[in-house]
Amino acid sequence: MKRLIQIYKSPRKDEMYLFVDRADELKRVPETLLAQFGTPQSVMVIAMTETRKLARADAAEVLAQIEEAGYYLQMPPPKESEANALGDKLAEYCAKFDQDPES
Repeated sequence: MKRLIQIYKSPRKDEMYLFVDRADELKRVPETLLAQFGTPQSVMVIAMTETRKLARADAAEVLAQIEEAGYYLQMPPPKESEANALGDKLAEYCAKFDQDPES
């Protein structure tokens, strides 16, 4: 099934996008989300099917979320510093299991 999807970007948060059905526009998006998102800035309209390739989301998941909730919110990717901090914590955790049992 092909659906026309309107994509908006947030003026408040880089790389945060809101996907909605073009026919519904923003009618089904909760006011609290819109307040935090900021005034949506239109980026593009795309014809989406479940098999369409998207950069950071699964099209089938996007369409399912729009059907269920009326929107799909794409969050920004984690910042490199956050990813590095998570990697460091994981390394520390794993190191606990690699210690010499006599120490």
